[in-house]
Formats: sequence, C-alpha cells, structure tokens
Amino acid sequence: MLRRSLLMLSRSGALKHAVTSMPVSSGLVARFVAGETVDDAVQTTSQLVSNGLLVSLDHLGEDTHDVEQAQVTVQAYLLLLDRLAQAGLTEGAEVSVKLSAVGQALPGDGERIALEHARKIAQAASNAGTTVTLDMEDHTTTDSTLAIVAELRQDFPWVGAVLQSYLRRTEQDCRDLAHAGSRVRLCKGAYKEPESVAYQDKAEVDLSYVRCLKVLMAGQGYPMVASHDPRLIRIAGALATRNNREPGSYEYQMLFGVRPEEQKRLAAAGERVRVYVPYGDEWYAYLMRRLAERPANVAFFARSVVTKS
Repeated sequence: MLRRSLLMLSRSGALKHAVTSMPVSSGLVARFVAGETVDDAVQTTSQLVSNGLLVSLDHLGEDTHDVEQAQVTVQAYLLLLDRLAQAGLTEGAEVSVKLSAVGQALPGDGERIALEHARKIAQAASNAGTTVTLDMEDHTTTDSTLAIVAELRQDFPWVGAVLQSYLRRTEQDCRDLAHAGSRVRLCKGAYKEPESVAYQDKAEVDLSYVRCLKVLMAGQGYPMVASHDPRLIRIAGALATRNNREPGSYEYQMLFGVRPEEQKRLAAAGERVRVYVPYGDEWYAYLMRRLAERPANVAFFARSVVTKS
C-alpha cells in the first residue's frame, strides 16, 4: 500500500512543488542524485572511479511528449559524453538512456524518433570510447525497447539491454539475449504492473530473478547483476563459479546512495561493480520511486522534514 501510494504521489504536481521548494529535502536528494548539472555528474563519476567503481549515468527525464524536449535530452547526453571523454573517464563510465525521454512515447513515429535519437547517443558514446545501456520501463514498452536494442546492435553490438524479473516473459527474453557479446542488466523492476504480466509476490519475483540469472550466467553474454539483495548477490557469485566465469565476464550493479560500503567491498574483492548515477533537474519522480522501494528511506525523509536539516 505504501509503495502504491508513493508511486501515485510521484505524479502529484502539488507535492512535487512542495518537495522541490523545501531545503529540508536536499539531504535526501543528494543521497540518491548526483546533482542537477553535468559538472555534478562528472565530479561524482570521478569520485566513484577513483574508488575502483564503474559508473552508468542517467540524465533524468521520462515520458517526453514533445520532439523539442526529446532533442534537448539528446543534447544533454552528447554534452555529458564529451565531458566524460575530456576528463578521461569513459573507460570507467557509460550512459543509461530511457527511450521515453528521447521520444518513444510520441504519437505516430515515436519508436522511429527514439531509435534515431538513441543512435546519435550511441555514435557519440562510440566516439568517446564507451557504451550505452537502454533502460527498460513499464511492460507496454518492452517489445519496442527490445526492437530498438536489436536495431542498434547491428552497428553497436555493445548496446546493453535491461530485463526485469517481475515480468512473466523475462525468462524467455533472457534465453533470447544470452548470446555472445550481449550485455544484459537484470533487475527486479520498479513499475506497478498488472498480475496478468507480472509476478506480484516478492518471493515469486526473487525466484524469477534466480531463474533468469541461471540462464544469463550459463549463456555466452555479459550479465549485469542489478540488485542490492545480499542473498541474490551471493547466488550470483555462486552461479558465476559454477559456470566457470572469469573475473570481468560479468558485473554487479547498484544504485548511487544504496549500500555504498557493499559496493566498495565487492570492488575490493576484485569484482566489477557499476554504480547507477542519476543527475539532472527532473529528479523528483526518481526520488519518489526510491522512497517507494524501501520504507527506511521514507523514515529518513520524514526525519529530515521534522528536524528541518
């Protein structure tokens, strides 16, 4: 119930105005968001890379229904990639792109426009010496997103895909994508989905995650294990060992601000660990999803409001 309520509030204009105008929220925002500018993103990336971590940067924004705004988002990514290259950070940092932010939801030619925009970003990433992962969103966009991934991979075979274990279809999608050279980020999923397409029980989602992970680890691709769950992380390590995977043939991924000490511990143990780092002024919806995922985050936010710190 709490999660559903917070996801509904993420679309509340009144609450957004209240939160974004209150300095009391700044401590929580800084915990999960690198900042609002490209300078903030580059600085945070530099700090993480210096700690032996990898980075995937997300310029926040989604559900774009205006071509001009989609083009603004593309330019933001081109600037980010240029700045990362200038700073010598592209060996350790890639970008993550939500197709809804670059035009996928536009009426009529949305998918074509999103493909063209994603291609520009992928070309810029290639020129900079790094990669792109296309984020997955709600289930209505899954086929479109995977089609765009397939199209881009004809020229940029390193483009990463994201699959969500709470969707009933995902185990088969893992089989389809577990081929040589295929980078696949496996996460649980953060959108409210109907029972007809998604598991509703946490235990079922976790079991699906393990089944999917078995497919990816046994395949020829490059699994990206996106989870903060200690049990799933241990299972991933055991599956990597069982399948004789060499270090560097898979990686762990965690969100910026979530279990940072565990990120450092895994990296110190010789694992590849990538931190998903969001930045930009459209941080409100992202923050509300983080609150929805973990009740402790709500308590942290409430204490900030009460103490006005």
